[in-house]
Amino acid sequence: MRVRDVMMRTPAYCTPDMNLGAAVEILWNRNCGILPVVDADHKVTGVVTDRDLCVALGTRNRLPGEITIAEVASGEAYCCRVEDDLETALETMANRRVRRLPVVNQDGTLEGILSMDNVVLHAEEGRPQRAAELSGAEIVRALKRIYSPQLPQVVRARAAAN
Repeated sequence: MRVRDVMMRTPAYCTPDMNLGAAVEILWNRNCGILPVVDADHKVTGVVTDRDLCVALGTRNRLPGEITIAEVASGEAYCCRVEDDLETALETMANRRVRRLPVVNQDGTLEGILSMDNVVLHAEEGRPQRAAELSGAEIVRALKRIYSPQLPQVVRARAAAN
């Protein structure tokens, strides 16, 4: 099974110059938890999550309309490609400890979003007439790696400094 077979094809996204208030409105209206950040050519340059926005708003003494996505978004976006097999994308999620990946084409242009929700909904139980391409056990193993405990960034930075 390929990423294109299970991904969400109409992704919400934002631009670096958008403010946090507008981004939160997109997340609310589209009922999603991640926004790929795209440039003028629609290429993915980063991502911002609902958690990123919440932490940014809680740690700055500024209004949402005064903070841009560029100030908050991660400069590194872990992506998968439309033609990748689902197992490869799941491995990327597990290795990078993320539950959602922007899906890009060969040019890096945003094509969709692959979430763990998509993966779970297309697991073997949902396809009884076909041979299992992705087992429930594989999904659980990936989820355990994604959700394994990790220290917050502040604690990690303090530990590294000592």
